[in-house]
Order: sequence, then structure tokens, then C-alpha cells
Amino acid sequence: MPPAPPPGSLPSRPEASAELLARVPKLLDAMRSVGSGLELHTTLHRICETAADLVHARYAAIGVVDEDGDGLADFVHHGLDDVTARRIGHRPEDRKSLLGALIRGPEPVRPTDVSEHRRSRGLPEHLPPARGFLGVPIRVQGEIFGHLYLTDKHAGEPFDDHDLAMVRVLAAEAGIAIGNARLHEAAQQRERWIDGSVAVTTALLAGGDTDDALQIVAEQARRLSGAAAGFVLLPADGGGLEIVAVDAPHPTNALGTVLSPENGIVVELLAGRPVFVDDAATDPRLEAGPARSYGPVMLVPLCRDGKVLGGLALPRSRGDRPFTRTERALGERFASQAALALTMAEAQRDRERLAVYEDRDRIARDLHDLVIQRLFATGMMLESAQRRSAVPEVRNGVGGAVEELDVTIQEIRSAIFALQQPAEAPAGLRTRVLREITMAAAPLGFTPAHRFVGPVDTAVGDLTAKNLIAALRETLSNAFRHAHASRIEVVVDASVTLRDGGRGVRLTVADDGVGIPEGGRRSGLRNLERRAEAVGGTSRLGPGIGADGTGTTVLWEAPY
Repeated sequence: MPPAPPPGSLPSRPEASAELLARVPKLLDAMRSVGSGLELHTTLHRICETAADLVHARYAAIGVVDEDGDGLADFVHHGLDDVTARRIGHRPEDRKSLLGALIRGPEPVRPTDVSEHRRSRGLPEHLPPARGFLGVPIRVQGEIFGHLYLTDKHAGEPFDDHDLAMVRVLAAEAGIAIGNARLHEAAQQRERWIDGSVAVTTALLAGGDTDDALQIVAEQARRLSGAAAGFVLLPADGGGLEIVAVDAPHPTNALGTVLSPENGIVVELLAGRPVFVDDAATDPRLEAGPARSYGPVMLVPLCRDGKVLGGLALPRSRGDRPFTRTERALGERFASQAALALTMAEAQRDRERLAVYEDRDRIARDLHDLVIQRLFATGMMLESAQRRSAVPEVRNGVGGAVEELDVTIQEIRSAIFALQQPAEAPAGLRTRVLREITMAAAPLGFTPAHRFVGPVDTAVGDLTAKNLIAALRETLSNAFRHAHASRIEVVVDASVTLRDGGRGVRLTVADDGVGIPEGGRRSGLRNLERRAEAVGGTSRLGPGIGADGTGTTVLWEAPY
């Protein structure tokens, strides 16, 4: 008796060969169907459907092996209704299961009865009962991409050698189709990341300020990586890293959070090394950070010319898949481009600061060399006229004018002293507000009016004060760049009662400009809202102080 053919080989009996040849046209149609389309997930679904139809199987699935080759990164199925799929609930990747045998084995598996197979334990609890099972590996460019699973022939018969041979041919064609789809998907993914990098750079070249640039970095990184949130971290004044920009679908209090310099992740980022976390909920290094409620996290440093400028944190939702090697590489390249954007923003800010300092020096010199000298000469002439006058009323009136001139000269000298002080000198909130107003006077062409109410320097905490100053800077910048205002009034009131009954501080900046046009860019207003939410406050708009209420009033308030 001749030996039996090995499993999966073509049968040698004439009637078997005739049966197989009769199924060749259907196989060719299946191969043509599998090879159409370039979208990876759609291709996987088409392979499942085509394979099931080819061998008359009730259920079909493809398990995509993860990068470590020890589990499934994806599981695409055909034949299961939505209710059953939801009841199964998880991807079958138990090491001791029948599918686990396929994950770690390059050869086909074809037990006649799944329930009797020695490695069947570990299959999903609600998987429909099936007697026949056929599993064939799918190779892409010589490496195992995943496995094609087929169960339960319609006639209740086990899968035979014809089925195995045809599915093997189909799996080979599927490997080619999957390889093409992966190349297409990788090219599209790289293109999206490049477009995101260009958007960040373009925003800076268009004259956006630093806060806008940081926010765009967070938004683009979150969108491109498929993360649940995007955080930009920069070095904090006292060490560590501070979250300076956040993009998330829901309000968060992460803005302004400082991660300790002793934190292991901070140490790695500041050393220029990326960090990848599989589960933020179980990683002790993220215990005090805002990413604690997320799942996988990618943290990459923002490096430029060997200098670490900060970090970029991209967490995914809990239970979501980890970042692949390709996504990690693309994330690091994007961070490098973002670091270049930040360097450009810093250079632009330095140029603007230098221009302001030069303007302040010029104003100080003009006040000292021209205004004060003329006022002093005018005072001397008035004193001479006062001595020559014989009318007491005239002498008293001239004396009062001389005193007013003396007071004016002292005030101008105080203003000159303030202009000559370095902007980085530590000061209280009142002085910092005055400094922002003085710096804004040069580009505005006038000095905004200002008023303080309540214990501004003693009651307002550091975090609220820092965000208030940032809100004031943003508002004055908007008034200069967009509102074209000729009058601005600034009020800092540290004696207000908030809506929840607590005590806090309110910043009011009103102008008589053109207001906010419909459809205009509102990133600055979103920044104000985020900063207020970060400290438990609010930000809203009102009518301005121009004729008939023209212009805009920004009301920004937060607890002490």
C-alpha cells in the first residue's frame, strides 16, 4: 500500500485531483478578491470573508501577531454577529489555547474536533461551538504576520486536504496583499506625521506666539499618534518638568502641573532618552502625574543640537494597544521637529524682547534728556516770575504750578527707573502686572490705564498669579494684533466673591477695538479658558468700552 500523502499536499488520486481542479476557478476568484484594495483592516476583513466562502466555513478570523511574537495585536473575524462578538469581549491570546499554539507555531493546525484538542483550553467563553478547525500561518516577506483561522464547515464535515491546500494558496496570496496594504498604510502614516510637523513650523513662521506654538504641538501630536491626550512639558523654574500645553477632549487640571526632578521619567527625558510605558495605571513613576488614568504612554524628549528643551507625553486610553515601533520612531522624529519649532519660537521671542528693551531704553533717554530738562527749565522760569510778581494771588498760583511740576518730575523719574529695571527681576503681582502693561505700551503706541483693588500682592497665590500674568499677556497681545484698540483699561481686583462663594481675584481687560469677528481665530481665547480651568477659575467675554459697546472685555477670574 503506498504511503499516505503528507497533510496539506495535493492528493494523488485521480478523482481527488479532478475535484481540486474543479475548485481552481473559485480559488482564482478568491485570490483576485483578496488582492484588491490597499486599506489594511478592510483587506483583513476581505480575506476572512473570501476564505470562509472558499472552503464553506461558518466562521473565519485573522489573528495579527504583535511585534514581540507572543500575542495578538489585532483580531478580525467573519461570521460572528455583533451580539456574540461583544459577549466574547477580548482577543483570544491565551498561551495555552489552541490559538496560542498557532501564535508560536509556523505550521498549520487542523484538529477534527476543537473541544477534544489538548490545547483548546483558553478559547473565549462565548465562542460558538465548532467541530472542525483549520489554522494556517500568513507570511509577509518571509515573516509570520498572523494566522488565518477557519471553523465549522457548513456540512458538519472536518476540513480535508483539499481545504488545507487551497487555504495555503490563499494565505500566500493574502501575505502579498497584506504586504502591499502595510506599505501603503506606512506611507500614509509617514505623510500624516510630516504634514503635522509642517503645520507646527508654518504656525511659527506665520508669527504665532509661543503659547500658540506649544498648543499646536500638543494638538498635532495627539491627532497623529491616536492618543487620548497630548501634553507638552518644559523645564520648571525649581527643577523638573512643567506641563505648559494640554490638548484633551475634556477639561483637565493638568496645565501647570510640575513633575519632580527626582521622578525616573523626568530623569530619562532630561537625559534625552524616550520612555514608553505599557500601562500608566500600574507604573509607579506616573503615580503623581496626570497620565495616571490612562493606559500606554509614549514620552519623547524635545531635543535640538544636543540640548533637551522639554518633553512630549502622549497617553492612550486604558486598555488601548501599546505604541508600535514605527509609531515610536515617528513620534521621536516629530518631537525633533517640534524642538526645532520651539527653538525658532524662542529666537523670535528674543528678537521681540530685544526690540522692546531697545524701545524702553529710547523712551527712558527721551524722558530724561528732553522731558525732564524742559520741565525743570519751565519750573525755574515760573519761580523767577513768582519772585517778580507783586500780586499775592499770582504768586500763590505760580507756586502751586511749580509744586505740581516737581511732583511730575518725580513721577517721570520713577517711570524711568521702572523702564531700566530688568524684566526678569522677582517682584510681586502688582509689579508684574505693571511690567506687562509697560512692555505692551511700546507696540500699542499708548499705555493702558490700570487700577488695583484689594490685597493683590498678599492674597493671590503663586500658581494663580502666574496664570493671571499669562492671561494678561495673552489679552494685551490680542488687543494689539487683532483688536486695533486705541484705549485699554486693566483692573486687577483681589476682593471678589466667586460664583461658588469662595474668595478670588478677577482680571478685567477692556478695549474699544473692533471686537471678535465671526469665524476669527480663537486659539488665544481657548488658552485663557484653559489657564482659568487649570486653577479652578473661569474666563468669559463681554462688551467693550467703545462707543455703543464696541470692543471686547475679558473677565478672567480664579480663586486665590
